[in-house]
Amino acid sequence: MKNTIMKDTITKYTHIMALLAACTFVFASSALALPAPTDEIKPTLNAIITILLDPALKGEEKKTERRTKIMAYVNSGFDFREMSQRVIGKEWRELTPEKQDHFQRLFTKLLENAYIGKFESYSGQEIQYLGERIKDDRAIVTTQIENNGQFIPIDYVMIKKEVKWMVYDINIEGVSLVRNYMEQFKAILRRDKFDGLVKLLEDKNSTFE
Repeated sequence: MKNTIMKDTITKYTHIMALLAACTFVFASSALALPAPTDEIKPTLNAIITILLDPALKGEEKKTERRTKIMAYVNSGFDFREMSQRVIGKEWRELTPEKQDHFQRLFTKLLENAYIGKFESYSGQEIQYLGERIKDDRAIVTTQIENNGQFIPIDYVMIKKEVKWMVYDINIEGVSLVRNYMEQFKAILRRDKFDGLVKLLEDKNSTFE
């Protein structure tokens, strides 16, 4: 009789523990679930738009403050390490960590100088989110923006990094930003090697100062 009671108690205890474990797994999985790629990029773009439209941040005298605020959001949503690695391809693996970091800083600054100015011409055009495609740790968020009656397609190519999706390429009207720089840098690396590319980026960035 005692054995029967003990078996019943153990069985009930086992079932309760299994149920608790299952609940814990469900809650843990929900807590760790990644937001959808669109839900990652949309707040970043909205925050940048808010800065661009803020009257208190308009004008040349506010340029540094405005760009600092914009880059804070860009850095949180864009993976410049991944971009830097992709634009110079296999050359990346041959670099020391110090050279990798230096190149990343230069390339990030180049993108900031080249594109933030274009962002600043934004005047309230609506961004339309058309959908997303996910495959493993990659995703593409499809958008379009209207400009003077024409719709410009812009795709954000994203990679899953630990607990969030981050942008590592942008396709504007079918043209990849990363591939465009990759082709340019490939020719420079072949001709002038890595040090020549670094010098070119340093010189280019200095023209924006």
